[in-house]
Amino acid sequence: MSLARRIVIYLVAAQLLAFLLGWVMTLGLGMAGVELFATTWDELAKARAEKQVVASVARAADGAIVLAPTPELQAEQRRAPDMKIAAFDMQKRPLAGSSAELVAVLRHLIGISPTHVHFVLPGDESSTPLGLMEPKWTPYGRIHIAVYGQKFRWDDLIDAWQREFRWLNIYVVMAVSLSTATAWFAMRRGMRPLHAVAREAELIDMDSLHQRLTSSLVPTEITPLVRAMNEALERLDLGTARQRRFTANAAHELRTPVAVLTARLDAPEEASFKSDLKRDAHRIKYIVEQLLATLRAGEQPALLAERVDLGAVTRAVVDDAALLAIRDDKQIEFIGAPAPVEVRGNGAAIAAVVGNLIDNALRAEPENGEIVVRIGEDATVSVADHGPGIPESERLMIFEPFWRKNEATPGAGLGLAIAKDLVEKHRGRIWVEETPGGGATFKLSFPHPAAG
Repeated sequence: MSLARRIVIYLVAAQLLAFLLGWVMTLGLGMAGVELFATTWDELAKARAEKQVVASVARAADGAIVLAPTPELQAEQRRAPDMKIAAFDMQKRPLAGSSAELVAVLRHLIGISPTHVHFVLPGDESSTPLGLMEPKWTPYGRIHIAVYGQKFRWDDLIDAWQREFRWLNIYVVMAVSLSTATAWFAMRRGMRPLHAVAREAELIDMDSLHQRLTSSLVPTEITPLVRAMNEALERLDLGTARQRRFTANAAHELRTPVAVLTARLDAPEEASFKSDLKRDAHRIKYIVEQLLATLRAGEQPALLAERVDLGAVTRAVVDDAALLAIRDDKQIEFIGAPAPVEVRGNGAAIAAVVGNLIDNALRAEPENGEIVVRIGEDATVSVADHGPGIPESERLMIFEPFWRKNEATPGAGLGLAIAKDLVEKHRGRIWVEETPGGGATFKLSFPHPAAG
């Protein structure tokens, strides 16, 4: 069911309920004695009494119209001994069976054909009208019916409600009809901004996730929904950008080592052929592990909450790289912390970052040189080489994606950018300093070790 139809239905139901509650409140005020609304419970029995009198209008054997009380009316008169009834035909003549007391009082009024008369008989000191006379349609034409002294029954509430509605039905119908039409028109007009936003949403695809829905078009009540949809689009855009960045990183980062590996396969006669292949495969391994760690950390943040022994993870990486270092006539010195250093993170991701730094250091280290890998008690890792070093002016740029000092620089310039991204996901930092005596020292710092 459409929103417009629901609102119209609710509005109609609310108006009918308001009419009913208004009638109940008016009745309550009348029962409480408020003069403007003054009434009694017995007055509510007028509608039922009138129907009983109408049902009692009959034609006698001589053809005259008379009041012949039905069994129901007779039972009511026994229940209410003071009840009086009367009826006047079209010629203003009282029908046989009418109360002489009522006829005597009302014969002076019937001549003006009253449409609605409330009255109190002489001698009754009530301030509220106890009697009612009005014209009613019967099988024998239009007849004025008068009732007086009727007694209340609980089912009179239904008759009284029906009577009130009959008097006011045209007003209720018109009010409901006009308000329904107005509500329908207002809803149709009010839905236009939503249709405009829907058309905007239809135009958004994977190539236009940067677009946002116009929240200023919609009503204030709908603004939170549009804002939430824009936030969802933002997350989707970021996720898609992350996927594309991962694909670009993988392609660029693997391009150079794969090209080098391909070139080596063209010269299998080289004495260092086998060791060179292993070195290239080792480098590709760390590149792939680093890329996968970046992807998993972005998609599953819970993976970054593991307890990781920083020294053990780093030592394992050093052990993997030691053989290649020896074959290149280089050495790796590992200096651990006096006690285990634990951090919160992902072991594979930290290993990938450390492996990348060690691989870079081994390539920068001169032949017969030694790189130093150190674990600090303050949850730091440093990898120092004694190569050409990195000028201070370039120490921030080297962490930018695709940065290269020049075209001759090996690599695609993404390894350190990926490492920086992974470290920041661990709420840590990475930076580079000068190694005493020359070279570069890359440092990783993680949040203070978790207690317990």
